[in-house]
Amino acid sequence: MVVEARVTHGRAVLRPRGELVHGCARTLARTLDELPAGVREIELDMSGVHFMDTAGLAFLDLLDDHRYRHGVTVTTGNWRGQPRRILELAGLDGTEPLRSAAHGGAGPAGPPPRTTSAVALERAERLRMLQEEVAQLRHAIASRPVIDQARGMLMATHGCSSQEAWTILRETSQLSNTKLRTVAAMVTAGAGADGAPPPPRIRTALRTAVARHRV
Repeated sequence: MVVEARVTHGRAVLRPRGELVHGCARTLARTLDELPAGVREIELDMSGVHFMDTAGLAFLDLLDDHRYRHGVTVTTGNWRGQPRRILELAGLDGTEPLRSAAHGGAGPAGPPPRTTSAVALERAERLRMLQEEVAQLRHAIASRPVIDQARGMLMATHGCSSQEAWTILRETSQLSNTKLRTVAAMVTAGAGADGAPPPPRIRTALRTAVARHRV
């Protein structure tokens, strides 16, 4: 991700572009450090961001910290698509000044003391849920290739359909009380010439599942 900055008459417009993920806050921090003295207003234009995970909320926190420390007005706008959905799930709408979206506070006249409110606690819980959801999605994406390979091997070995191969893997996972990705990895590894066969409980569960769904 890159952050373009344009400064005119004490007003800076920041336009991040790309995916707003882990590590992007450092890019923003460098951009903020490079802003000239005298900037009293910052606008974050999100029109160039097409994907955001929960790191985007840390991105907003960094902006709010800058507002808090430097007494500037910070606003955000042009949230679209998936990033807007993440923002809405966090209880924000992306149209109000950032001071209304993060810790609560006044504008350049001076920041108030930060306190832990019921709203802040609710948002923290939503953030935790979003982080879990993102972690699950990343795990699913990482697991997909080995699961697809195992399905292909079952289809070739047992003459079953793609859906039946998926059902066999899922039932093997359930019968053996083993994670689906682990089952798929064992099936894939065992198919090689020098591959070790799966443990007995996996083989037993696999035979049972295949017998139920063999064409």
